[in-house]
Amino acid sequence: MRNMRVFFFVLLCFFFVFFVKLSRGQNNRITVINVGVVTDVGIMHSDIEMLCINMSLADFYSSRPQYQTRLVVNVGDSRHDVIGAAAAGLELIKNNQVKAILGPWSSMQAHFLVEIGQKSRVPIVSYSATSPFLTSLRSPYFFRATYEDSFQVHAIKAIIKLFGWREAVPVYIDNTFGEGIMPRLTDALQEINVRIPYRSVIAPNATDHEISVELLKMMTMPTRVFIVHMYSSLALRVFIQAKEIGLMKPGYVWILTNGVTDELNWISETGIEAMEGVLGVKTYIPKSRELEIFSSQWRRRFSRMDLNVYGLWAYDAITALAIAIEEAGTNNLTFSNADPGRNVSELEALGLSQYGPKILQTLSTVQFKGLAGDFRFVNGQLQPSVFEIVNVIGTGERSVGFWTEEHGLVKQLDQQPRSMSALSTWKDHLKQIIWPGEADSVPRGWEMPTNGRKLRIGVPKRTGYTDLVKVTRDPITNASLVTGFCVDFFEAVIRAMPYDISYEFIPFEKSNGKPAGNYDDLVHQVYLGKYDAVVGDTTILANRSAYVDFTFPFFKSGVGLIAPIKDQVKRDSFTFLKPLSWRLWLISFACFFLVGITVWALEHRVNPDFRGPANYQASTILWFAFSTMVFAPRERVFSFGARLLVITWYFIVLVLTQSYTASLASLLTSQQLHPTITSMSSLLERGEKVGYQRTSFILGKLRETGFSQSSLVPFDTSEECNELLRKGPKKGGVSAAFLEIPYLRLFLGQYCNTYKMVEEPFNIDGFGFVFPIGSPMVADVSRAILKVAESPKAMELERAWFKKKEESCPDPVTNPDPNPSFTSRQLGVDSFWLLFLVVFVLCFLTLGKFTVCLLWTTKWNHLWKEFQKPDNDSYINNVEKCPCSLSRHIPVSLLWNHLWEPDNDSNINDAGERRCSSSRQMPENIIQSQATN
Repeated sequence: MRNMRVFFFVLLCFFFVFFVKLSRGQNNRITVINVGVVTDVGIMHSDIEMLCINMSLADFYSSRPQYQTRLVVNVGDSRHDVIGAAAAGLELIKNNQVKAILGPWSSMQAHFLVEIGQKSRVPIVSYSATSPFLTSLRSPYFFRATYEDSFQVHAIKAIIKLFGWREAVPVYIDNTFGEGIMPRLTDALQEINVRIPYRSVIAPNATDHEISVELLKMMTMPTRVFIVHMYSSLALRVFIQAKEIGLMKPGYVWILTNGVTDELNWISETGIEAMEGVLGVKTYIPKSRELEIFSSQWRRRFSRMDLNVYGLWAYDAITALAIAIEEAGTNNLTFSNADPGRNVSELEALGLSQYGPKILQTLSTVQFKGLAGDFRFVNGQLQPSVFEIVNVIGTGERSVGFWTEEHGLVKQLDQQPRSMSALSTWKDHLKQIIWPGEADSVPRGWEMPTNGRKLRIGVPKRTGYTDLVKVTRDPITNASLVTGFCVDFFEAVIRAMPYDISYEFIPFEKSNGKPAGNYDDLVHQVYLGKYDAVVGDTTILANRSAYVDFTFPFFKSGVGLIAPIKDQVKRDSFTFLKPLSWRLWLISFACFFLVGITVWALEHRVNPDFRGPANYQASTILWFAFSTMVFAPRERVFSFGARLLVITWYFIVLVLTQSYTASLASLLTSQQLHPTITSMSSLLERGEKVGYQRTSFILGKLRETGFSQSSLVPFDTSEECNELLRKGPKKGGVSAAFLEIPYLRLFLGQYCNTYKMVEEPFNIDGFGFVFPIGSPMVADVSRAILKVAESPKAMELERAWFKKKEESCPDPVTNPDPNPSFTSRQLGVDSFWLLFLVVFVLCFLTLGKFTVCLLWTTKWNHLWKEFQKPDNDSYINNVEKCPCSLSRHIPVSLLWNHLWEPDNDSNINDAGERRCSSSRQMPENIIQSQATN
């Protein structure tokens, strides 16, 4: 069969050369230019591309008979080998003196051929070598009439970003073609924070068993997104094995590069059925009339051969070369020979093409519309702007969208940018997709494999506050038993996950069973790969998130400052004076005297109750003033100003006495509990010793704040913390302690009547579960945390582990005061100054009025004498007075005798009426004589 193909190929070339020679004979002006084609003769690819090259030359010169040049194709067989391609190129240049070479087929063959072209100045135009490694050669004599593989990584990146997958595994062939795309693909995925956990490399000549082993390894990994970049022949075998193993079930994602999708029509139906549901990036060939005509001719002539994109590129490449040679002219078509006297290699003996620089210049500027689209070299290669996204369904492929450099993923190329601004879901960007296993829902891209190993979850082994995490050993099986609030919450989160997870808890401890380091060391074990996750009371911190990922906080936290509390009220024999400030006491007494003197002054001339000997009047002033606090005084007040003043004073006394009573009751019956420390700044100012949790991040925070190492005392358990606070700094203890809020809640649950949280100096995010950076479990676990937090399960867990110790103590988060008490404030002048001002103003006005009236009728030097005299002209003399008021001026000897006489006319004898106790009637002559005296 191979010999027949070779014979057919040589016969075709013979006829082509014959027609060229014939035309040359008819027109002596036509110049024949030899060009070479290096290809693997005898394979389907080579046959298709050579047919396209010959058809291109026939179509080109038939439509341009005026051209003065004709290309003659000389074929060199590379024999499927890198060295063979180099040898074929050397032979074409040496024997046929070709002016340019098309090919070869593979990127590895092209690598050596480009070196030959560079040495001999012969342009190399490849229509199938797509590896980005060739670009690094930076040879001006290499032209890529195809698309570099790295161009499609942006379309792959857009697909992964659209569906939100966080990890992807490249599956590629182990050669230059496969490895060339990897650097660009890795960079593109890093731009969208997509992690590549590992790479699956398959040898070109791998057996089915070796492929199955690699696929089984992929199956045990959690990542379910695979990017396949290999030849279509190898991809066919990979997908057949993947379907048999179970890697084409729902939940898996396969993305093909154009190395496979461009040749899907060459893959058998069995292979297409095995690839059902995969997505692919395909080279986009725009529709045109020329392409339709060529395709119809092809089907009519070569119905057994399927035309592919490489044939179209070969068609356009030879067309571009024919245009460039025509523009370059036919001058100086020779090679400069090497010095025959020198001992040179065969490569150096080829000499230098004098025609090469001309073709290089004209070929770089060639532009036309080819069968595969617009043809124009930019930096020596074609630049694609559109890729087609296809979905393998049934026995064929279906277009689901396009990727454009300007607009990204779109359903149609004519989609307007204005409508794209409102795109919100993947269905707005792509058409309906059938995923592997005929699934219609988007795979998550990551799953915990049931046949893989269990997750190794590290847990801290605490010596205190074991309500959060507690690790014990089973004395019989010696297995670790892990309990606590954090563990129960994690298990509730796992039950809320959308898939099953197998895990085991591993205590973080030293080999001798002692606790190993602090929480930073525990978190670092995840970074080192010893643990797959950490579950426990692990605080989310910025420095830790630099090398691990945290889930959403499942328990809010913070750092609280606790201090001992004591009753600040000293109850002694002088406690009754503490409700009022000393200034209020003094002003109150002064007002008592002021009111008494004012009333006495106003009533002295008109009221007999306020007259008499000096000591009697002084006692009357004191008696009247202080008796207003508890009962109405027996002295009657007749003047208007005095009555107004007394009424006002009664109101003030009422307010004062009631306030005093309430404050005194609070002092005597309520504890005035106050912390000994009020803030962290006071601790720093006084240089007090403070306690902190050992193995906690609090130590670093306190050092940053300004605490010296000598003032920091660590503790592990709540009992140790209580002992340090109870001793105090004078006895080797501490003045206060810093604890995270969850531990503080447990601590106050034991000692709520002794200590109090006075401040929350540091704000932190809370407790979170730890995973490696980029782990897709972080997003799933975070969603499950939100589900549990919003369900009644969260409250049940909190009540089970915290409320049992907080039954008699309030939560410091909702009520920072663990012992709410009535804190009475000592009453001062500021609370009553307005009332005192009113009294002072009334006293001033009434005394002023009295003084002015007295001065109006009396001379200044007789003022005191006039004041001592009764005011007989006052209207008050006409007011009926209680007879008892007169008895105060009767001599004591007569009054004593009269008191023993029965009072038959007393008002007391009348039922229900009240009379003065001293209202007994004395003989009128005695009263008048005493009054005269």
